[in-house]
Amino acid sequence: MLDRELGDRYGLGMSEFEVLERLVEECGGGGGPAVRVSELAHTVHLSQSALSRLIARLEKAGLVTRAMCESDRRGVVLTLTEAGRERYEQARPLHRQVLELTLGGGLGPACGSSTD
Repeated sequence: MLDRELGDRYGLGMSEFEVLERLVEECGGGGGPAVRVSELAHTVHLSQSALSRLIARLEKAGLVTRAMCESDRRGVVLTLTEAGRERYEQARPLHRQVLELTLGGGLGPACGSSTD
């Protein structure tokens, strides 16, 4: 249900939303510090190949940028774009609404986004 609603309204699947959420938490607004893809892979529970495809979709949509890590040229880092931040902010109320309905209203203010 949530995946379909996010897709229909915002062009995001649940996994894309989760990656944007992690980047918002780590980067703050668009243009903040970059996050290594390897670090992201540990938190989103996707295979490396699935995460790579997902990142390519987000990059094509202009929601993230991908670059080589300056301190370790083997690594790849992601930065949230302003468009990515805006899309996340647009989709977040729907995400919370569906979770509250699913969990029976169990999300109070203390369970809100870490960006609050």
